[in-house]
Formats: sequence, C-alpha cells, structure tokens
Amino acid sequence: MSTPVTSLDQLNLAFADRFNARDLDGLMALNAPGVVFVPAPGHAVTGEDAVRGALEQFLGLNLPIAMTVRHVFESAGTGLAIADWSITGTGPDGSEIALAGTTADVAVHSEEHGWRYAVDNPFGTA
Repeated sequence: MSTPVTSLDQLNLAFADRFNARDLDGLMALNAPGVVFVPAPGHAVTGEDAVRGALEQFLGLNLPIAMTVRHVFESAGTGLAIADWSITGTGPDGSEIALAGTTADVAVHSEEHGWRYAVDNPFGTA
C-alpha cells in the first residue's frame, strides 16, 4: 500500500515519483473514487479500467517525467494543484518525444487516504 499524500503540494511530486518508478498501482492509489483523467486536451476518461489504460500508455513511453509544482490552493478538503511537467526523450519506437504541460488538477482530502486526484488534468487549459 502506498503512503498517503498528507500535503497538497506533494501530490504532483508523488505522481512523478510513482511514474518514474513505473508504479501503476501506486499511481492509481493517488486517485479518488470516480476520478476524471484527461490524457489529452479536452478528452476525459473515467472508470478504473479507462484511467489505468491511459496511464499505461504514458508509462509505455518508458521515459521519466519532470515535475515542478507552481501553486496549490485548498479550501475545506478540496484543492487545486498547478504544476509544470515534461516528458522528453527517445520513445520505444525510436521517435523523439516532447510532451509538456501545466496541470490544473482538482484534489480532495480525507483523513484515511490523504490528498488524491478528483480531476487529473495534466494539460490544464489546453
């Protein structure tokens, strides 16, 4: 079982750590029930299987993610996390990969599970 994220400013960093460790179960543990994941601008997926599949595609690039938290805001157990991220390098098929964005992630907090994503929106307003 992954350690709960107790501070909102650590949620995106925990995502990066688990992503770089290729820990799909750990990434899934960062999601609240009913999470909405937006793997491409304007294209949301829901449901555990769809979210897992979308995360597997990103992990399949076999490249590290770099993450810098820009801002976090919270009110009564709901938070907004804004972070800059990039995935760059040579993909498994030999093509150059250059993905980047600024998140607009909505998180929720519970005593039992800590901070988790309610909406994981890596491309923010794109």
